[in-house]
Amino acid sequence: MSPRRVGASDGANVITDVATTSAATNDGQALPGIHTRLARRELLPAEDLVDGGYTSLVHLERATREHQVTVSGPLPGNSTRRQRQNEGFDRDDFHIDFDRRQVTCPRGQVSKGWHGPYPTSSPTAAPLIVARSTKGQCQPCPDRTRCTSSRESSRNVGFPPRELRDLQVRVRSEQQTPERKARYAVRSGVEGTINEFAHGHGMRHCCYRGQPKAHLQHVLTAIAVNFERLSGLTPAEEPPSPRPSTAFQAFLDQHEIPRSKSWRTLGS
Repeated sequence: MSPRRVGASDGANVITDVATTSAATNDGQALPGIHTRLARRELLPAEDLVDGGYTSLVHLERATREHQVTVSGPLPGNSTRRQRQNEGFDRDDFHIDFDRRQVTCPRGQVSKGWHGPYPTSSPTAAPLIVARSTKGQCQPCPDRTRCTSSRESSRNVGFPPRELRDLQVRVRSEQQTPERKARYAVRSGVEGTINEFAHGHGMRHCCYRGQPKAHLQHVLTAIAVNFERLSGLTPAEEPPSPRPSTAFQAFLDQHEIPRSKSWRTLGS
């Protein structure tokens, strides 16, 4: 068993939620349940800073639609061979027209087929639309080798539906800005909490068998960590009370006579 996610609020990084799943469970599958439990306790954040294991398009859209929570994390980029090698045409080089249900390639050829969206086998993956070109369009193209490695078939382009595609483009663009990087740096406190759990309290080794007992161990450890952190906080300093005016200062104020700034009462 594994504590797949430790939720922490800002300030003292107080732990607000612990999810325990089997080690074979994908991180992203736990996120909807975490948001549901936080909503039930009225502890939902306006923005949830997560790592790359939770930033699927499906969960980003679902968190906004169901809970009005902005999930922020490193959304993976286009991982095709052409994108990694920075050569040839990748999916982002094609213009997608959702209204006309067609895709235009960098050489100006318009796709002849539009199929889907097809559901995917992964619960965290978005449905896929596939736009297909014909052999007659692709085989005579002088840039064919830059577009596809197949000698027989034509180029197909896959992409998510419009709402998810717009979200994908916007998030990928925003995560490159300095403002977004500075805001995401706050997550270092959450990573420190996870490290404290794993190495300071031995959470990678369960004392009990079975997921319910393992989850109880994780929750009790989280409570202990919260007590430790809250007890180490210094009480907020109270603002000093204003110093009362002297008789001479009161006389000046009564007769509306300006007095030196150094004579003003503290806080006025």
